[in-house]
Amino acid sequence: MILWSNQRYRKGERLMMYPYMKMADGTQIVHSQIIEENGKQKVLVHFERPTENGFDSARCELPDYKWVIREGYSNEEINFFEKLVRSNAHLLYKYAASGGICIA
Repeated sequence: MILWSNQRYRKGERLMMYPYMKMADGTQIVHSQIIEENGKQKVLVHFERPTENGFDSARCELPDYKWVIREGYSNEEINFFEKLVRSNAHLLYKYAASGGICIA
């Protein structure tokens, strides 16, 4: 399944977001396609959890592990997500390059 984002990464370029994992608390983890920027390959990893008033959201940019969005998640949760992203970065790049995980 491909999730199309209404968000644009750069002017005129839409993000494709691919499902990666769903956690027990309802947090969905999705990742972008590989994004070429200044000769560097980036992958965006987005975390989102439904709440009573909308969503908690967080987004990490690989390979710098830079958190560009942090809304609603605690520092402990972000630290857990960072460990998860660091241990899965090789898979996230692999799946970003191939159009997401193939699930039958």
